[in-house]
Amino acid sequence: MARKTRDEAREYVLKMAKEHDVKFIRLWFTDILGLLKSFAITVEELEGALEEGMGFDGSSIEGFCRIDESDMMALPDPETFQLLPWRPREHHSVARMFCDVMLPEGTPFEGDPRFVLKRNLQRAAELGYTFYVGPELEYFYFKDKYGTEPLDEGGYFDMTPLDLATDLRRETVLTLEAMGIGVEYSHHEVAASQHEIDMRYTDALTMADSVMTYRLVVKQIALDRGVHATFMPKPVFGVNGNGMHTHQSLFKDGHNAFFDPDGQYGLSQTARSYIAGLLKHAPEFTSITNQLVNSYKRLVPGYEAPVYLSWARRNRADLIRVPGYKPGKEDATRIELRSPDPACNPYLAFSVMLAAGLEGIEKGYECPDPIEENVYVMSLEERTRRGVGSLPSTLYEAVQLTQQSDLVRKALGDHVFNAFIQNKLIEWDEYKAQVTEFELNRYLPVF
Repeated sequence: MARKTRDEAREYVLKMAKEHDVKFIRLWFTDILGLLKSFAITVEELEGALEEGMGFDGSSIEGFCRIDESDMMALPDPETFQLLPWRPREHHSVARMFCDVMLPEGTPFEGDPRFVLKRNLQRAAELGYTFYVGPELEYFYFKDKYGTEPLDEGGYFDMTPLDLATDLRRETVLTLEAMGIGVEYSHHEVAASQHEIDMRYTDALTMADSVMTYRLVVKQIALDRGVHATFMPKPVFGVNGNGMHTHQSLFKDGHNAFFDPDGQYGLSQTARSYIAGLLKHAPEFTSITNQLVNSYKRLVPGYEAPVYLSWARRNRADLIRVPGYKPGKEDATRIELRSPDPACNPYLAFSVMLAAGLEGIEKGYECPDPIEENVYVMSLEERTRRGVGSLPSTLYEAVQLTQQSDLVRKALGDHVFNAFIQNKLIEWDEYKAQVTEFELNRYLPVF
């Protein structure tokens, strides 16, 4: 479906605001860590905001700017206008729009993650490609935010009795659909009280906005029911963590550029070079797709989370999986990157994935052979012989690799790249000075 012109979209927003008696509009944008920021305007300011944007102080937003460069403008994207279903609808309803962050003179702000993704999508467009993604965000429901007591004891795809978690998931799906976000699946995940709702495959910018909305809706519905939802990558020791397996493909001239009926698994040379790009550059961009100290507690053997740089069709231990497709559904050909977690900034995560894949295509990377055996049971010597590398094992190791990456720097731009690295090094310094329960339990009784 063709996008409206900005004038058409603006007129649509003004009409919808009047028809639904909208009083407040929340303007949403994200900081470099992917945390949602917001301020509200009244409907009386809406027309002016759509024309010129609304000013705000950017100096207090993580990674944005210094105090002497604090003036920013939030320019609403009228295509993202949606009523908030959890707010009153009968009188003085509330809507939201995502914003592009601009400098006062009207040029895009290089520190805006949404602009970073737009810039990478433009690079793909110049090569003739449209980037589609379908992330699968997992999360836990806990009794409250102070502990990890689960709401249920179900397992993968379990049909649990109609309990609070089932109702929460149902209400979340209905709310997402009311906000224009298509949902394909919702189900119980592997661990107790772990759940997943899969949004319908779409273009990367729309999906990044949808991920931000999805995380808020999941947490808002849980809060309304008196429980806590978390996308923390590994909140509970000894069980599966939360992943964000990201399905992705490139379309060109209306056709899936990843499909070739004569290729292995139906994959084109474009798809194989894209896979090779992800495999080669994954260690460099892991700090972006897995940005927390806690992220690396998930990326360990034994919990279906990838550690090694390999790809295959059926082996879910690999970094990249190639899902099967039904005959006649060739447009569904895609690859699934299994390392990201749902605490990432989706705008930056999609940017580095795309940049790595395009690098593989442009430079003609050769794709290694798939590995259908279980990589986890191979010896180090066997993995070395077969050229299977590994992801970084700590945030510090990941940041060190990112610091040396020209690809990530180019994908993010100097502003976001430097601010992100600085933030993560501070996080690591704070973490490594902590005394943990593990240390107390192991060392205090002995030494």
